[in-house]
Amino acid sequence: MSGPIRVIVHPPSPTGGRRVRVDGEILGLAHNLVDLAEFLRRAGLEIDAADVASVPWIDWRGAGPNHWGPETTS
Repeated sequence: MSGPIRVIVHPPSPTGGRRVRVDGEILGLAHNLVDLAEFLRRAGLEIDAADVASVPWIDWRGAGPNHWGPETTS
């Protein structure tokens, strides 16, 4: 693969989880950083789950790496 890899983590869905795309291909619905790291590993990108939140090449859309599902209201 040439050029920079484009990873997009879409906004949390209303039912929980976030869709993950790598170079335009949907990899699945991640529910946490461990899921995201596994999707990236399967795509050939070795990264530890502890480092996923801080890498600059992931485009977090709609919310940061700490938000994975519908927010509860009090």
